Amino acid sequence: MSRAFTKEDDSLEAPIIPPRAALPPGTPNYVTPQGLEQLRAELLALEAERAQAEANRENEADRTRRLTVLNGRLGALQERIGSAKVVDSRTQPTNEVRFGATITLRTRSGGKPGAERHFTIVGVDEASIAEGKVAFVAPIARAVIGARLGQTVALRLGPKEEEVEVVAITYDAPG
Repeated sequence: MSRAFTKEDDSLEAPIIPPRAALPPGTPNYVTPQGLEQLRAELLALEAERAQAEANRENEADRTRRLTVLNGRLGALQERIGSAKVVDSRTQPTNEVRFGATITLRTRSGGKPGAERHFTIVGVDEASIAEGKVAFVAPIARAVIGARLGQTVALRLGPKEEEVEVVAITYDAPG
């Protein structure tokens, strides 16, 4: 049988550790109080998963590989938690878009006039499009941070540019 059809021992391959959400170099790791809670809950879950993997002695190669991945993920998470800068939304100006703001934008021109977008500006680890949470480093967040209530802002969405108005800004109380 040709060696081309035999399975090589892949236990020698370095396991791939999934990266955390991108945070540009030199950018502070801003998080909401809820975002820090999420990171801490993730840490507890990973520590429990690691304890379970350490106890499993069925297949030593799989165990070692799994522990390598878990330890890598734990290290990255601990680094992210250690660098977290919690932003209390109560300290933000209520008439200006800042970190932690939930905003409503209404399209004025360049898109569908009158269409509205609602989203909350959060940390990179808590961003979720499905939940309407956008990372503060995302282009749409960077375009509106600093805008005031009633101000019109230009958004570049792919090849098109849209003019949108900031029609609502709210900050949830930390909880």
